[in-house]
Amino acid sequence: MNNVLIINGHHYYPFSEGKLNATLVDRAATFFKEKGHSVRVVTMKDKVDIEQELENHKWADFVLFQSPINWMGVTWSFKKYMDEVYTAGMAGSLCHGDGRNKQHPKKNYGRGGVLTHTKYMFSVTLNAPEEAFNDKNEFFDGKSIDDLLFPMHMNFKFFGMASLPSFACYDVMKNANIEKDLNRFEAHLTQLF
Repeated sequence: MNNVLIINGHHYYPFSEGKLNATLVDRAATFFKEKGHSVRVVTMKDKVDIEQELENHKWADFVLFQSPINWMGVTWSFKKYMDEVYTAGMAGSLCHGDGRNKQHPKKNYGRGGVLTHTKYMFSVTLNAPEEAFNDKNEFFDGKSIDDLLFPMHMNFKFFGMASLPSFACYDVMKNANIEKDLNRFEAHLTQLF
């Protein structure tokens, strides 16, 4: 059985209380527990214990990052979590510096990660409709959800982690179809695990 770390990156706003992200986290935790996996859940409401979070990442075989997309990126509290935890992890817990060495100071940048046994997946919620992606005539100029998440993917590649296909709930503020999204989410997890 695997160790699963689920990080809920939602940050509360009066117009966005986080119910969908919390529900997706709960569904994922239940899914993994029913399959016999050990699960730890972290939220941005929790006080961040940097050493514990580094331990959580080293413990995990799989990390699920659940987050809304706010202004084309993750929430500021999730970004703060990453800044604090991942910067501390550069001392050897998550990576050995940036991967370069004195013999090759211009090569191997981003290749010092030690979490090479760890897989990760993004599950995101966003206001944009699915049709805004993968179409050169729409807002994202033909880019995919993973193109939007590219900086995040690079963060985890930096630690040696391998990505699994991302999941997205689109158009959640104006045209939500929560039951359909939850069914798609469970099917996505079932396909991967």
